[in-house]
Amino acid sequence: MKKLIYLIICVFVFGFSGCNQSATKKVDQEKAAKASDTSPIAAAMTFDKVSHDFGTIQEGETVQTTFNFTNTGKVDLLIVDARGSCGCTVPKYPKNTPIKPGETGQILVSFDSNNKPNMQQKTVTISANTQSGRETLRIKAMVNADPVKQKQRDELAKARQQQNSN
Repeated sequence: MKKLIYLIICVFVFGFSGCNQSATKKVDQEKAAKASDTSPIAAAMTFDKVSHDFGTIQEGETVQTTFNFTNTGKVDLLIVDARGSCGCTVPKYPKNTPIKPGETGQILVSFDSNNKPNMQQKTVTISANTQSGRETLRIKAMVNADPVKQKQRDELAKARQQQNSN
């Protein structure tokens, strides 16, 4: 009987100490993960601006702006891709060129307003080795319609409307 009680006590002691150790390990792992979240070893892009307003432009104009950035991270920055939200927005960027911490770079964004009347808002999405993996730049412009092209668009719309009503 004494041996049985002794055996039960030993099982409880070893069982609880084992749980306590794995709980401690889990807490230590969570602390390490939080520490790595707050101080990641990654590149970081800090821009002089993240949006640009071209103001009012005429349909058919191609306008450009430059977004300057600095690598404020701890490792080399690599931009692997940059894409406009449509074919009218084209970025030029230092593709796969290492940018050391503290160094600067530029992204030139062109917007072709041909067949884009009225308010236009476009984005450029940058894929890089930053903590989020993506950075977004925005451009906008109020495009005054070309009178000849607008007349053609109006005539097409009227023809479609008549076709749909028949």
